[in-house]
Amino acid sequence: MRLPPAILANAEEVLREILRFAAPADTTLSRYFKDHPRLGGRERGAIAECIYNVLRNKNFYTDFSEQGGGATMRRLTLLGMSDAVGLESLGGVTADEAAWVQGIMAVDRKLMHKSSRSNMPKWLFEKLVAQFGEEETLALADGMNQPAPLDLRVNALKDNREAVVAKLAEAPIKAEPTPYAPLGLRILTKPALQNLPLFKDGHIEVQDEGSQILSALVGAKRGEMVVDFCAGAGGKTLSLGATMRNTGRLYAFDVSEKRLTKLKPRLARSGLSNVHPVVIAHERDAKIKRLAGKIDRVLVDAPCSGLGTLRRNPDVKWRQQPGAIAELQAKQAAILDGAARLVKGGGRLVYATCSVLEDENDFIAKQFLETHPDFELVPMNKALAEQKIELEMGDYLKLLPHKHQTDGFFAAVFERKPMPKKAKEAEEE
Repeated sequence: MRLPPAILANAEEVLREILRFAAPADTTLSRYFKDHPRLGGRERGAIAECIYNVLRNKNFYTDFSEQGGGATMRRLTLLGMSDAVGLESLGGVTADEAAWVQGIMAVDRKLMHKSSRSNMPKWLFEKLVAQFGEEETLALADGMNQPAPLDLRVNALKDNREAVVAKLAEAPIKAEPTPYAPLGLRILTKPALQNLPLFKDGHIEVQDEGSQILSALVGAKRGEMVVDFCAGAGGKTLSLGATMRNTGRLYAFDVSEKRLTKLKPRLARSGLSNVHPVVIAHERDAKIKRLAGKIDRVLVDAPCSGLGTLRRNPDVKWRQQPGAIAELQAKQAAILDGAARLVKGGGRLVYATCSVLEDENDFIAKQFLETHPDFELVPMNKALAEQKIELEMGDYLKLLPHKHQTDGFFAAVFERKPMPKKAKEAEEE
C-alpha cells in the first residue's frame, strides 16, 4: 500500500525547518507531529526516517540534489524518503523524478571524495583524520551513519535477562544479549515498548550498551554513598541504584530541574527507594560542599559535544561548532574538579563523555591527573576486569560504533589516594 502523495509535502515542510538547525531535530519533529495530529503512525515513521536519512547523508544528497528538475528541498525529500520506505511505496512521484532518484541511488559512494563520503562537516572530518587517520575516520563515519539498534537494560531488582528474552518473544519481539554489558539486550526493530507490561512495570529500561558499561565502571556496591554528578534524565542513575541493590544512598545531581523531573516516573517504575534527586546551581553548590570527602563513588557524565551519538542524533554534527569545543573543555574541567572534592580517600571517580574527540576526553583526563596529585589513574583493563566485562582497552575506555556497535563513549577511572587525617578534616571544612 502506497503512502499518500501529501506525505512528501509534510516531510518537505518539516525538513526545511530542521535544516535551519535552530533546535534539535527530535524536538522539532515532536512539535510538528503534535501540530499535525491527523498523521498516522505509518506516516510519522516514514517522515522521521526521511529526516534522519537526510541528516545522515546530507553531503551526498546535497551534492546531487542540485541536479534535475524541481525545487532542491523537494529533491532532498525524495532521496530521504526513498531511502526510508522505498521509491515504490511513494505516491505522487513523477516518472522523471523516479528515474532521477534511481540514478542517484545507483551511484557508488566509494568513488566520491572522502570528505563528502564521510557526510561530516569539513572541520569535523579534518579533526577526526588528525586523531584516527583517514581510513579509520571513514570506517567510523560509516558506523555513525547507520541507525542505532534499540538497547535495553534488564532491571536486576525485578527480573533476569533470560526470563525477559522469553517474555519479549511472546510479544513477539526478538531480543539478543548484548556482547559486553551483562544485563543488556539488543532489539533490531523498533517496537512500541511503552505499551508492554515489562516496560510499564519497570523490568526493562532503554539504555545503550555503552552507557550500561559506563555505569558498571563506577563499581558501586551495597550500602555505599554514590553520586551521579550530571544525572540528566537518570538512565545511569537507575543502573547504579540497581547495582547497589536498592541500599545505601544515591544522589542524582543536575543543574536542570526539568531533566530531573523526567527521572521521577522512571524511578517509580524501577522500584528504587535509595535515589535522592537534587537540583544544584553549579559544581560549587553548597549542597555539594556538605558531602565533601564523604562519597565512595562519583560518576561524572560531563556535558559534551555529543559527537558520539550521531547514530541517534545525526543533526548534532551539523549543529555543533568547532569553537564550542574550547568552551566545553573549560566546563568539563570545572565540573570534574568540583566532583573530585566529594570523593573520600580510597574512593572512585569516573569521568565520561559521549564524545569521540580527544579534546574532550584524553586531554581532560590527563589535565586532571596533572592538577590533582591526590588521584591516580585506574587502568581501564583493570576496571573492566573487576566488572567481568571482556573488552580490551588501554588506559581509557574508548567505545566506537564501527568497532563495538555502541554509541561513541569515553571513560577514565580515577582513585583517590588515602587521605591523611588533617587533609581530610580540611576537606570537610
